[in-house]
Order: sequence, then C-alpha cells, then structure tokens
Amino acid sequence: MDGQAMRKKKQLSRRRRRGMTLVEIMVVITILGLIAAAVTVAVIPKIEEARHDRALLDIKSIEGALKLYYAKKGNYPDTSSGMKALVDTQNLDQMPKDPWGNDYVYMLDNGKPLIKSYGRDGKEGGDGADADITNRDQPSTKK
Repeated sequence: MDGQAMRKKKQLSRRRRRGMTLVEIMVVITILGLIAAAVTVAVIPKIEEARHDRALLDIKSIEGALKLYYAKKGNYPDTSSGMKALVDTQNLDQMPKDPWGNDYVYMLDNGKPLIKSYGRDGKEGGDGADADITNRDQPSTKK
C-alpha cells in the first residue's frame, strides 16, 4: 500500500468514528417533535369521544340493572334511594362513576328512570364534551 491510500483509509475511519453532527441531531429532534405534535392533535379528540361512548355504555348497563330491579320489586327505586338501591339489591357491584369521575345522577321522572352524566365539567348543561348525557337522548333500539 502506498502512502496516499493509507491516508485515505485513515480519513475514512476518522469520519466513521465522529458520529452525528449537531445539525443532524437538531434535525432529528425537530422531526420527532413534529411527529409528536401530529399524534397529539389526532389522539386528544378521540379520548373525549371514547369517554362519551363509555358514558353511554355505562348508562345502558345501569338501565339493565334498573330493569332487573323492576322485575324483582315491581317498581323502580325512588329518587331519594337512587342507585344505592341497586347496590343494596346487588344489581350493581358498586356505585358507578362516569368517565370524568363524577357520580351518575338518577331520578324517577313520571314513573320512568332518568340516568344522567353531566359530562366533563360535572355541571348541568353545556356543549361538546361538557354536554349532559342521558338515557333519554339515546336512540331506541326497539322496532
């Protein structure tokens, strides 16, 4: 091997050992930041949608427990005893909480049970994720 070939080989091996430059690292970090931002923008609305869907499923489950209570007792629990009566008769394992950590509201309205979640804000009324969710809002599955 001559001297020139030897120098090229040393330069080549030095370049390989250097690693990434600061600019390359900054480009990678920027790209990762953009990907993280895109994922966040896509996922956050889906989380609220999933919470709303879970509240609807919970309300359906509570309705099922109320129907079982009605079959056993011949009437629905009154507003004052509420869902505690479902727990006492073991139709529900425990007092349910909505996806935002608040209690579901139970009322006997004209002889029919009304189950309600006040949504994300935990207050009556509201729009979007703060809107109330009730068993009266759900479309009927009976034909």
